Amino acid sequence: MRIVIERPVAGVRHSLQDKDGGPLDAKASVAGEPLVFDFTIRVGPGPKFFGDQVRREGPERRFVYIRIGDLAGDPGSPWSRRMKIDIHDIGQELLEAAAKGGGRIALSVNGTGKDGTPACATVAVTGRRLV
Repeated sequence: MRIVIERPVAGVRHSLQDKDGGPLDAKASVAGEPLVFDFTIRVGPGPKFFGDQVRREGPERRFVYIRIGDLAGDPGSPWSRRMKIDIHDIGQELLEAAAKGGGRIALSVNGTGKDGTPACATVAVTGRRLV
């Protein structure tokens, strides 16, 4: 799987959240260029999603956290946030195409909130594609 954070706030560190809740693969955009995070998931019948970065809420909801600022390992950041990116609603057609072709599912999200600060809380997926 791939998460692409489009238009992140420049200079703000982002990272995947690892299985223990800490930052993983931290990076920051220099001038607003996209940030890309690749990781592995397993998909079972249902579909059900599993993996070190997959979090769950209730019987159906599965998501990935992106840690921001202080939570991404930058203690000098004024932000301490997380993005929640839902993955449980990826369509069966895209899942099957990835399984058959060995491709990676890429989900894009907007990294800047309406107020110009790093996006946080549950963010809408703006694009889904096979790469």
